[in-house]
Amino acid sequence: MGPGVTGQLVELLARDAATALSCQQCHAPLAEQAPLVAGSLAPNPAFDAALRTRGIPCAACHVRGHARFGPPRRDGSLASPAPRETLPHGGVTRTPAYLASEFCRGCHQFGPDGYALNGKLLEDTYAEWKASRFAAAGVQCQDCHMPDRRHLWRGIHDADMVRSGLTISVVEDPAARGAVAARLIVENTGVGHRFPTYVTPLVILRAELIDATGRAVSGTRAERRIGREVTLDLEREVSDTRLAPGERAELSYARALERGAVAARFSVIVYPDAFYTAFFDTLLRQGAGRGEADIRRALDDSRRSAFVAFETLVAPSAALVGPNVGLSRPP
Repeated sequence: MGPGVTGQLVELLARDAATALSCQQCHAPLAEQAPLVAGSLAPNPAFDAALRTRGIPCAACHVRGHARFGPPRRDGSLASPAPRETLPHGGVTRTPAYLASEFCRGCHQFGPDGYALNGKLLEDTYAEWKASRFAAAGVQCQDCHMPDRRHLWRGIHDADMVRSGLTISVVEDPAARGAVAARLIVENTGVGHRFPTYVTPLVILRAELIDATGRAVSGTRAERRIGREVTLDLEREVSDTRLAPGERAELSYARALERGAVAARFSVIVYPDAFYTAFFDTLLRQGAGRGEADIRRALDDSRRSAFVAFETLVAPSAALVGPNVGLSRPP
C-alpha cells in the first residue's frame, strides 16, 4: 500500500468506490483499513487511516475472526505448550497451510474469469509456479521469499534475490580479431515462476562499446528486453518475452572498435517499476487530482528502483575483465 496505490485510490473512491475497495482486498485487506463499508459503502466507523498505509500488517495473514493462526512449530508439532485459555489472546492455532504455496494464491493468482490480456491472466504467478519443476520438487513460495521463516518478502526489487535466481554469462568468440564478439546469456535457473512474473518490471540485456573513461560510445548500443509489456491503460499486450523456469535469453554482439573504444560493456539492468514510472508520469501530466502528492512521491520512488544486476567488460583478444567491475548507474 505504497503512495502509488493510495494516490490512485483517492479519486477512485469518489468515482467508483466498489472497485477501490476491491483493490484493498489484496493491498490493505483488514476491515479497519477500509474507509467505507463494503456493500453499503457507508463510512466505516472503525477506519484507521494510519493502519491503512501499512498495507499488509501481521493480522492480514495471522488473524481470522479475532483468532490467531500460524505455522507448525519448527519440529512440525501443532500442539499448544499450555492450555489455550492461559495464553495471551487465547494462544495460536497452528496449521500446515502457512507452509504451502496455496496460502499465497489468494493475492498472487487471478481466477479463471479474472482480467486477462492476449488470453493470459494479468496475475498468474501461482499457476506459473504450479507448472514449474519447483512445484514438482515441493519447493514452495515461502522457501524462497520467506527463507527460514523470515518475513523478508524479497523479490524483483532486491538485486541479490534477482541474481540468485539467474545464471548470467558472457561467451566470447575467440576468433574475433580487432573486434568484440560475444553473447550475453541470461537463464532462469532459480526463479520458481516466470521472470519477471508481472507486467510492471522490465529487464534489459545491453551491450555497447566504451572508451577508456568507461563512457559509452554513441550509436554502439544493442539491447534485448525481457518482460511482459502492456499499454498504460491495460488494454493491450505489446509483447511477452518473460523467461519461464529453464528458459534463456541471449544478446549477440559483434562490433569492431571505433571512435576511441577500448572494450565492450555487457550488462543486465533491472527496472522493477518500469510500468509504474511511465504510468505515474502520464497520470501526473493528465491530472492526478487530490492524489497528486502521493503519485509524485511514487514516481520518484519508481525512478530510484532500477539497478545493475550484472556487468562485465570484454576487450578484443582478451579474457573477460570480470563481472560487476565498474558498475554503471542505470540511465
